[in-house]
Amino acid sequence: MFYKEAGQFSTTYAADRRVFRLRQDRYGLVLLLAFAFIGVPFIGNDYWFSAILIPFLVLSLAGLGLNLLTGYAGQLSLGSAAFMAVGAFATYNFELRITGLPLLVSIALGGVTAALVAVVFGLPSLRIKGFYLLVSTLAAQFFVEWVLTKFDWFSNNNASGVITAPPLNIQGIDFSTPVGRYLLTLGIVVAMFWLGKNLARSELGRNWMAVRDMDTAAAVIGIPILKSKLLAFAISGFFLGIAGSLWAFTYLGTVEPHGFDLNRSFQILFIIIIGGLGSILGNLLGAAFIVLFPVLLSNLVSLLPVGLIDSGQLENAQKMIFGALIIVFLIKEPEGLARLWQRFRERARLWPLRY
Repeated sequence: MFYKEAGQFSTTYAADRRVFRLRQDRYGLVLLLAFAFIGVPFIGNDYWFSAILIPFLVLSLAGLGLNLLTGYAGQLSLGSAAFMAVGAFATYNFELRITGLPLLVSIALGGVTAALVAVVFGLPSLRIKGFYLLVSTLAAQFFVEWVLTKFDWFSNNNASGVITAPPLNIQGIDFSTPVGRYLLTLGIVVAMFWLGKNLARSELGRNWMAVRDMDTAAAVIGIPILKSKLLAFAISGFFLGIAGSLWAFTYLGTVEPHGFDLNRSFQILFIIIIGGLGSILGNLLGAAFIVLFPVLLSNLVSLLPVGLIDSGQLENAQKMIFGALIIVFLIKEPEGLARLWQRFRERARLWPLRY
């Protein structure tokens, strides 16, 4: 009876509105964060930090940005990577053009810039929706990539359009090592997830869900449809812009506009489909699946006879399996891995009284 609720009563409105009402959930979150911030830096190695943990954290943040727009507000988008690119290049230019600007402020301004661009491409959502809105946001993907490639000012006159991460120094502390980049990414991602969770539970989050379920009924009861949609694009762009900055600076170190191509947008879309639309936890689960599945598949292939499957066949096999899993999740479990975890918790709260 680990999840037993007996004796845990809410006596105030503030207690009833807590994110984690069960004592076990609060303790579990504290232990998980303590392990992530203190335990992982001691037991992890450079490979895990650089190739597994940092991309997992950044992709989960990108998934959160898209999930707020698609899962909660119901606005389809295929321009996620474009907004990530805007955030990365804007952060780079803020650091380059403004001397002495703190790194965290540059990252935040990069997110604000991506939010403004997202609002511009979100304006068609005021008149169109569904597949047509999807095509409209797809235009952002190609337009942003073309602009960043065409005008070399954004890359400080670099002919190849490549930008390099600035020194990762915050208050005199160097975060350039793999452990430092992991801790910097983890701190920002945790703060952004806490913000996203509270946004989803706020009045704005409820407005988004009302617009998603039936915008006509939402307008009848007085919800500002246009304001809610544009705020969804702006906040989603802000999250994606910060994710793009982290992808460029703490993960890759150097990046070009083609690094934020359409494949990246589809990858983020797969994260929220597999993890679960309209779920905060689903972004973490979907990103973990996207990052760890290729590693698992590579390890399984290494057990086979040498030369049986080459690298090209392995990459094609990954794409086919991903496509099959997307179809399975859409048919069998449209709410994704988050729904499976929720079912497990519901059973755990009743165990051993009921199986």
